[in-house]
Amino acid sequence: MKKIIHFSRFFLPAAVVSVIIAVTGIAGYIAMGGFNLGIDFRAGLIQELQFAPTAFSLTWSGMGNAAFSFDRNGLYIVISGAGVEGKTYSFPYTEYRTLGDVERGFSSQVEGLSVNLNARPEVDSHWLVFSTQGNPNLGSTPYAVHYLDPQSEPISVASVRVALTSLGQTVSVQNMGQPSDRHFMIRIEDRGEEGVPVERIISVLEGVFGSGEVVLLRSDYVGSRFSKDLTDQAGILLALTLLLILIYASIRFKPQYAFSAVIAIIHDTLVIVAFIVWTRMEFSTTTIAAILTILGYSINDTIVVFDRIRENRRIHPDDVFIDVLNRSLTETLSRTVITTVTTMLAVVFLFIFSSGAMRDFALALLVGMVSGVFSTIFIASGFLNFWEIQKSKREKRKLMGSPARAKA
Repeated sequence: MKKIIHFSRFFLPAAVVSVIIAVTGIAGYIAMGGFNLGIDFRAGLIQELQFAPTAFSLTWSGMGNAAFSFDRNGLYIVISGAGVEGKTYSFPYTEYRTLGDVERGFSSQVEGLSVNLNARPEVDSHWLVFSTQGNPNLGSTPYAVHYLDPQSEPISVASVRVALTSLGQTVSVQNMGQPSDRHFMIRIEDRGEEGVPVERIISVLEGVFGSGEVVLLRSDYVGSRFSKDLTDQAGILLALTLLLILIYASIRFKPQYAFSAVIAIIHDTLVIVAFIVWTRMEFSTTTIAAILTILGYSINDTIVVFDRIRENRRIHPDDVFIDVLNRSLTETLSRTVITTVTTMLAVVFLFIFSSGAMRDFALALLVGMVSGVFSTIFIASGFLNFWEIQKSKREKRKLMGSPARAKA
């Protein structure tokens, strides 16, 4: 017979540890003024930038309109407009391998197009970087095209933060990808005083790192009303999740099982909140996704254990409930460990080989999965045991009181 582990001995110590974690998390939340909210929950600006020097600039003086674009296959110049013949000039990378080749191709094939080469002619044309800055419809104003040498010296997050201190606003800088990519996400909070400096970010960074060295890849603005609605919706989403789990567990099991499951996932929520507060991890929509994933993982583990408890109560109807509880937890322990470890392996690799918001997501999942196993074994089962003890006491008092009422 398999040896039964007496998990019930640790129900009370586990409850004490959980209360301490919850209290420290709430205290930290109050002391630190809440979460370190991401721009998703704050009005402000998100700009995705890359530090890449200018490869060449283009100007147009010919008839009609000229538009420049490029993709993974090559570069294109599209001529259109009234009174001119529409035509697309293609310059595939297989034929135009260097910037020198591209310059000669543009100058010889497209009449009216002027090219000013800023980089070395031998630079690989595959290194060009797409920018949303400026207008790809060419004209008399030079349109700059950038490139990034894979061997370029990395730029640190700290140096970018220092460069942006002159803006005088709350700025968050996050590294995207590998350090050699020189790719950053910049978030600036809008306090409604002077507005968000959309253009100043580029000029400030170019003043430090050099003119023409900064590429704007993406720019988004989150309004104050949208950020407030998003915050309210996140709270409603978590509340509805708890309610639906309560309803589901009540239908599948008895009410005491449902309340035990909900208390366990509330415990998991408080643990991850404490972790986010004290580590100052950025609270964003990705964090909400991590919390909901953790709750789903935890309730799945809890339901498996509760299902085994219900089955063992039918198989061993004469056993004391605490013995049924310990037997059920022991029988499902190997399944819990194997499932958790295999899932955590995937999440660990995600944590190691990712960065930015995805790295925070993986870290939150790791903490949440440990908390989910802990809450299933000690919190949900412990509360269920407490409920059954109180139920037995009420039944005993009722039986003890029945003869007295009959005699009276």
